[in-house]
Amino acid sequence: MANVLLATDADWLYDEVDAALSADHQVFRVREGTHVPKAMLEVDPDLVMLDLQIGNMGGMATSLLVKQEGREGRLPECPVLMLLDREVDTFLATQSEADDWLVKPLDSFGIRRKAKELIESAVAALETSDD
Repeated sequence: MANVLLATDADWLYDEVDAALSADHQVFRVREGTHVPKAMLEVDPDLVMLDLQIGNMGGMATSLLVKQEGREGRLPECPVLMLLDREVDTFLATQSEADDWLVKPLDSFGIRRKAKELIESAVAALETSDD
């Protein structure tokens, strides 16, 4: 069972992601971007999902922090999936080094498909680097 860390202060979004993934994934939640690094060390997630609009440290800044700290070895490296409010926010997702994104409104199939793709891609990259 894969671990997914979701950062959102929106209860409806957590409920939607948890319903979509809970059969094959354990979904952990934090309500603030500033809590993501500590949670990553505790949970060791296979995927980090970030709501673009979260309190005090938004998804863009959190994604940059996760990626930079992962490269430096201070956080586990894992893919980041950004949850965007509008299609035009894709520019922000690319600038934040997110591995991929979904635009709200979300659907269960899309959430499961994207999570599976990103986790499998990360596992394949680890296997390749171990060779």
